[in-house]
Amino acid sequence: MGRRACCEWDQKDLRAAPGILIRRVHQIYLAIYAQKCAEFGTTPVQSSIMQILLKQPGIDQVALAGEIGIDRTTTSSVLSRLQARGIVLREVDPENRRTKRAFLTEQGTTMLFEMQQSIDEAHEQLVKPLNRTERKRFLDQLVRLVSVNNDRGRTFLRY
Repeated sequence: MGRRACCEWDQKDLRAAPGILIRRVHQIYLAIYAQKCAEFGTTPVQSSIMQILLKQPGIDQVALAGEIGIDRTTTSSVLSRLQARGIVLREVDPENRRTKRAFLTEQGTTMLFEMQQSIDEAHEQLVKPLNRTERKRFLDQLVRLVSVNNDRGRTFLRY
């Protein structure tokens, strides 16, 4: 009995496999981000956390993790690094001492405003090869893939 192909890309070049391509796009985005935001010394996860804290000051660490789909341990570690740089402040919630709330400091807010154009340019450069219609379709498809498969990851992205 011959081996059956389980997927349409199984017998083709592995570089056409969705997982490999998604990982590669992520690597490319990280490189673009590093170039565009080098002067700020942040990572995409750090800037995402900063953007959430700007919009939702005082959000608790668990909810913050859900906003960008990372685990609580990573969230705490990233917040610690940002706090050490004076970008973030964490406070114990007076109503629930087990809960920590996070805020951007004035320095963090200023930094985020200064780096927002660089963040936007990194996103733009990634999808630049696509025309407007292709971009919309691509982003719609990414949103669909994430939302349909959200429960399969180690963490959840909150919608």
